[in-house]
Amino acid sequence: MRAVVLLLVAGLFAGCALVWPRHDPSRAWIDLAAPKPTQMRASAVDQQEVSDPRFFHIEPGSHRLDLRYSFPVSPTNSGLQQGLQRDCRLALEYAEFRAGTRYRLVGGAVGFRPWARLYDEQGTLLASAREQGCSAS
Repeated sequence: MRAVVLLLVAGLFAGCALVWPRHDPSRAWIDLAAPKPTQMRASAVDQQEVSDPRFFHIEPGSHRLDLRYSFPVSPTNSGLQQGLQRDCRLALEYAEFRAGTRYRLVGGAVGFRPWARLYDEQGTLLASAREQGCSAS
């Protein structure tokens, strides 16, 4: 019986880690999307660290979003016998974030170069990120 209760409690805590916070209609919401096996994480808004690297939840207006994007580079793109992993910093600036709007920040890479683009709910391209530096990880 005790084992069952412990399993239920452990399952409850594990499930809580997967739950997204509620969308606040007075703020803009930015979802991050990147194809597997790459990984995109939120790092800062206006140079202030974010608490959850899975998304940005920000006040309306003008903001700078800082990201980390990790991706593999295949041997055919690197000239090496085996591929390597790149970890890059990107910055995106957009002046017209609106309250109650859900945005999508999509990332990808071409060879050694990462990219990220911001889209609105209708899929309109709004802004593109600038690379801020990369390293092999």
